[in-house]
Amino acid sequence: MSGFGDCPALVLNADFRPLSYFPLSLWSWQDSVKAVFLDRVNIVSEYDQEIHSPSFAMRVPSVIALKTYIPLSRRPAFTRFNVFLRDRFACQYCSDALPANELTFDHVVPKSRGGLTTWENVVTACTVCNLRKSNKLPGECGLHPRRRAIAPNNHLLRENGRAFPPNFLHDSWRDFLYWDTELDPV
Repeated sequence: MSGFGDCPALVLNADFRPLSYFPLSLWSWQDSVKAVFLDRVNIVSEYDQEIHSPSFAMRVPSVIALKTYIPLSRRPAFTRFNVFLRDRFACQYCSDALPANELTFDHVVPKSRGGLTTWENVVTACTVCNLRKSNKLPGECGLHPRRRAIAPNNHLLRENGRAFPPNFLHDSWRDFLYWDTELDPV
C-alpha cells in the first residue's frame, strides 16, 4: 500500500491527551489499523484515504485513543534529550537556542572535580560554551547557568515540549494539541 506513509495517527491516552508532546505520540497507519482490529483503540478521526481488502474497506485513522489509560511514570528518565527539553533546547550559558544535534550537556561542577551526573548538576550547553568552560567551576571561568538545574517533573517536560510543534500537524489533530502558537482565525 503506497501513499499512506504520510498518514500517521496521533495517539491519545484514554483521557484524550497525547501520550507525549515531544516527541509527538504518533503511530504509523499500519500500527493504528492493527490496534483498531485488536480492539485496543477507538478511532476519533480519520483521513480521507481508505485501505481495502477483498471483503473490507476502512478509512485510515488520523486520531486514535487508547481504551486503557496508561499512567505516566512518576519521574522522567534522566536522558540527554530530557535535559535539552528541560532547558528548552537553549545553552544555559549563552542562551542560544539550537537544534539538538548542535547541543551537548555540561557538568556545572565538573566530574573531574567530584561533580555527579544528575539533574541538579547537568545543564544544556552549546559546544563553544562547553569548550570555554572546560573543567572549571562557574566562578573560575565566569560562565554561570542562566537557570538553576533541577529535576523536572513530567508536567514541566510536557509544557516545554508544547513549545516545539513538529513540522507536520494534521488538521484533525488540532483539537487535541495545545501548542504555543497563534490560532487560525475562524
